[in-house]
Amino acid sequence: MLHNYFKIAFRNIARNKVYAAINIGGLAIGIAACILIFLFVKDELSYDRYHSKADRVYRVTRDFISNDGSVSLHLARVAPPIGPLLEQDFPQIEAVARMVTFGTMLENKEAQKTFREDDMFFAEPGVLDIFDINLVKGNPEKALREPFTLLISEKTAKKYFPGEDPIGKVLHFGEGSSLRVEGVYESFPNNSHLHPEFLGSFITLNDSSVFGAEELKTNWGNNSFPTYLLMPSEEEANKIQAQLPAFLDRHLAGTDDADGDKPSEYTNLYLQKLTDIHLRSKLDSELEANSDIDSITILSIVAIIILLIACINYINLSTARSTSRAKEVGVRKVIGAARHNLVFQFLLESILLVTIATILSLGIVEVCLPWLNSFTGKEIDSNLFTDQWLLLLLFLLPVLVGVLAGLYPALYLSHFQAATVLKGTLSSSSRNPLLRKSLVIVQFSISIILIIATGVIFQQLMYIQNKDLGFDKERIVILPEFTTLTPQIEAFKAELTKSSAIEGVGRSQLIPTEQLLNSAGAQVAKGDSLAPTAATIKFVTVDHDLIDVYDMEIVAGRNFSREFKSDDTAAYILNEAAVRMIGWQDPQQAIDQAFTYGGNNGRIVGVVNDINFESLHKEISPMVFMVTGWGRYQNISIKISGDTQQALAHIENTWNKFLPTYPFEYEFMDQLYGQTYEAEQKKAQIFSVFSCIAFLIACLGLFGLASYTTVQRKKEIGIRKVFGAPVASIVALISKDFMKLVLIANLLAWPIAWYAMHQWLDDFAYRIDISTDIFILAATVAFVIAMATISYQAIKAATSDPVKSLRTE
Repeated sequence: MLHNYFKIAFRNIARNKVYAAINIGGLAIGIAACILIFLFVKDELSYDRYHSKADRVYRVTRDFISNDGSVSLHLARVAPPIGPLLEQDFPQIEAVARMVTFGTMLENKEAQKTFREDDMFFAEPGVLDIFDINLVKGNPEKALREPFTLLISEKTAKKYFPGEDPIGKVLHFGEGSSLRVEGVYESFPNNSHLHPEFLGSFITLNDSSVFGAEELKTNWGNNSFPTYLLMPSEEEANKIQAQLPAFLDRHLAGTDDADGDKPSEYTNLYLQKLTDIHLRSKLDSELEANSDIDSITILSIVAIIILLIACINYINLSTARSTSRAKEVGVRKVIGAARHNLVFQFLLESILLVTIATILSLGIVEVCLPWLNSFTGKEIDSNLFTDQWLLLLLFLLPVLVGVLAGLYPALYLSHFQAATVLKGTLSSSSRNPLLRKSLVIVQFSISIILIIATGVIFQQLMYIQNKDLGFDKERIVILPEFTTLTPQIEAFKAELTKSSAIEGVGRSQLIPTEQLLNSAGAQVAKGDSLAPTAATIKFVTVDHDLIDVYDMEIVAGRNFSREFKSDDTAAYILNEAAVRMIGWQDPQQAIDQAFTYGGNNGRIVGVVNDINFESLHKEISPMVFMVTGWGRYQNISIKISGDTQQALAHIENTWNKFLPTYPFEYEFMDQLYGQTYEAEQKKAQIFSVFSCIAFLIACLGLFGLASYTTVQRKKEIGIRKVFGAPVASIVALISKDFMKLVLIANLLAWPIAWYAMHQWLDDFAYRIDISTDIFILAATVAFVIAMATISYQAIKAATSDPVKSLRTE
């Protein structure tokens, strides 16, 4: 019996090639899209979970509270004394590992190779107890325990020591310092929130030429140290969390960095799960850019929607063919087939179709997965059969989708009465027409929502790309300022500006697109005394020329000037946000006011316009610019004019003249700005691709309903043709009802899309207003594509021979 069912199923597929192709094609595309999303989501959820102790690892984070009660900073890195003091006060902590990362030049003098490394990590030995770092060479018992030693990744070993054993080799950095390679480890996998290619021994930092032991022991203001803890359990972590305010009051009070006797009133420590970092952490000073759980949720919903739309299509296309199979049902009932036998047969046919579609979907996935990896920068395994969860999904899909999609058609087809269908008197009125029409409305509503969402996302990203930032990001070249260059920096700048291709050269601690992580309390004149500001103010150390290089507007006062010696030590320039926060209505009121910042007395000499220094996700922070600050100059910004290649050639020649052993590496500010939103652009493009797939499959559903309708109304169409109805009027007759469905779908979709996209835009401090244009465009696209889809079936019905449809009358 089962063999007979399979035989009939294959025969029906072969006999109805077009319907089978549409059914199988729609399901295959839908299942492939779901598998791709499943693999992407699974990879995102797997971050840092490959560590064997991942569920017991925590990162220490720190926030700062302003006078007005708002959180001014929430840092993913903390001060260096915190790790050892936690280990001292809480003996239940099994391991502590402090890390720090900074940019430097590394040189292999033997091979005469020098590279700029932006992320040189130093770590305590505890990092080997906390994380699964597999040493392929070297002794793990000795690793990171001696000063000036280093572990490197396999990738780095090939880069600096190709074809050699790196153990015992020396790399030079900084002012005459060197590091001896003691081990080689497997590179961190892609699904890690950090990817150190170098792990220097933390004890090296005790040397005064690097940090200094006293600095590491007492400096509570340098929050540059990612600190990880290995806990015995989550319960113990929660107990320690409750004691952290008292911990801060005990250790921070009385230090030079304390502000009052109760530090826990303005700063807090938190323990963050390692497995929460990638998807649930949007802190300042993250080691790498994270994703977010909302994006994963949205993609997962899209996957479910795509699969649901594909199932709806199957239902519509199957019921569209119901009259063509009615006599088959009648004959089977006459020869004794029970209804449950027919239901089983049709379900088996459905499962067979889904199985074929699933097999085809694997081919689509194999073709598309390299594109997905390349586009997202991931390394998702293309060998699908190594994933036990995916194998389970592939096994269950044909059964679940086959039953879900095939149950209604099976019940519908099996209800036909034998006498009715064999007499040819089967009613042309459809059973449950409201259900099928409702399904199409749901499909198109979802599709229109996705079209509107895609449009709003791209409009917002375009707005970000083109927004006036308050400074000129074009034609600015960024170079690193190494400590070896600093003593000759004025000569370097003078040499650069000899060329007419160079407009100006400025230096700064930070450049736009970087996070403003440094802040301090300020005091301003209030009558005869100084009063603290409501919130801390973030600062950037700049030279006299940087504001001009970026074409910032001086709205009051003046720029820094070398003509005023006091500008080097006691002059401040505020932005408009800082002026407003202090309470001045007019920027001119701030000029020449006494201003104490971080304990340093001075005066305000100027006010610049508000600039979007950080991401547009953040509101513009109150900022202060000063020539002499607590951070050294790390960046050189060069404004070029005229021919770009000529300017770059001159910059490179000047670089090689002053730093002949350092590789010439530069970046353009506008490209750095673009990279800030690169991840969001990729997410938007991925979302748009899968939205298009959902819309395509929805159109197949509309095709199915149009097919169903024309089959049911073929006698009516035949009669109209006999009485002389033109093709155009018949096409209009059939299309009219479908256009109503699309109209209803638009009316349902618009408020949902409006609400959803307003929620999404709330994540941006600077955002577009959702215009009616995008709704009109979405409706137009839906109507045009729906009309094109329906017209095929309508024209086919209108041009058919009426004799064939009327011969049973």
